[in-house]
Amino acid sequence: MLLDFHSEIYSWIRGGLFVLFVYHLLIFFQNRSKLYLYYSLYLLALTIYLLSHIATGKVSEFYNYINFSIQFLAYAAYVLFARELLDTRTYLIKWDRYFVIETKVLLILFPTFILIQVLLGYEFQIKAFTLVAPILTIFTLISYYIIYTRIKDNFSSYFVAGSLIYLLLANISFLELFVGLEFFTDFGLQPMFFVYLGAMLQCIIFSIIIGFTIKRIEQKSKNAEVRLAIKLKEMEELKMTALQSQMNPHFLFNSLNSINNFVLKNEVEKASDYITKFSKLIRVILNSSSSPTSTLSDELGILALYIKLEKMRVTGGFKYTVKVDENLNLDKIKVPPMFLQPFIENSIWHGIMKKEGEKMINLTIKEDNGNVLCIVLDNGIGINKAKELSHMSQKRKFFGAEATENRIRMLYQNKDVHIVTKDISSNTTTGTQVSIKFPLL
Repeated sequence: MLLDFHSEIYSWIRGGLFVLFVYHLLIFFQNRSKLYLYYSLYLLALTIYLLSHIATGKVSEFYNYINFSIQFLAYAAYVLFARELLDTRTYLIKWDRYFVIETKVLLILFPTFILIQVLLGYEFQIKAFTLVAPILTIFTLISYYIIYTRIKDNFSSYFVAGSLIYLLLANISFLELFVGLEFFTDFGLQPMFFVYLGAMLQCIIFSIIIGFTIKRIEQKSKNAEVRLAIKLKEMEELKMTALQSQMNPHFLFNSLNSINNFVLKNEVEKASDYITKFSKLIRVILNSSSSPTSTLSDELGILALYIKLEKMRVTGGFKYTVKVDENLNLDKIKVPPMFLQPFIENSIWHGIMKKEGEKMINLTIKEDNGNVLCIVLDNGIGINKAKELSHMSQKRKFFGAEATENRIRMLYQNKDVHIVTKDISSNTTTGTQVSIKFPLL
């Protein structure tokens, strides 16, 4: 069976190599990676070479012209494949130059051996090949040593192992030129049996390497996506921090201005009380500023301190109530630091501050279809009236509110984040309502 090139074992190997050629060529057309192109060309040249053993008639005569040349083409494609697989341009910068030279030499040998066949005949091709083959073998063995010792990668070890198997078995077949055909046939073997066996084992190993290569590339891609996501998150956090750093000076300026007013009016006790509350609030804000987010529970605590300060600034004070849905766990809801303060501030200074009589601000926090809904409701003059009375107030909008809106959208990546401000004034009542809705995560 091993003496007949038409037997099943030889046919299966040739067919398997051709199928691998088609498979890797199709992958090349999908992702345009040279790795698959060079490997498919190597498999094609190797398949064409092995088909020479079953060629007859004029086809057999044609193989006399390309028998050795096609081997050089196969080896050239193999070298190019190795350079892509092992990235020798990076890991073997100096030795990679020799691979380039070797590829050029092999491509030159391709037409040279055809020319030898035309001018001198097949016997001279054999003699020339016996001179060239040992040189290529020695260079290849040195290259394997360089690859194995300098590229610290499992792929390089598998590549060298697969290549050595084919090289050693191919050179066993090459001994036919020296010991004769009978030496092999006496054992019931064709000399080329070892080439077939080496090609099969090498392709199995190379296919495994390529499979691991694809897996490694996919893993690198996933890692890159994770790193990108982390960087994007860090960028969003920096934006949130920048917005917060812009908002805080605005709040601090107003507070310091209030302290100055108390001092000018010689209200020493009020100034002292205000400074005490103010310092406590600042201490809490600084403690929470190290993180781009805080819990809603902590925010309500900070807001309560802020309200105490503002009540001291507003003539006659105002009523402030908070209503929280019992189904909500405020300790697990993440929000930007001081995200409600600007809306409360607007209610005070653009709403109830300009109203006569009872002043009131209500804060309601509840669950709404899988979302957290925060409603700030005041009985001030209404946002429309506030805009009419003062263009400066309109320009101020309410910077803190805009900054907070951007911070909330960044935190929840614009997923179902809605902030709506509307004037609820009528013939009998006045006021403004701000609704802030974001996902309950």
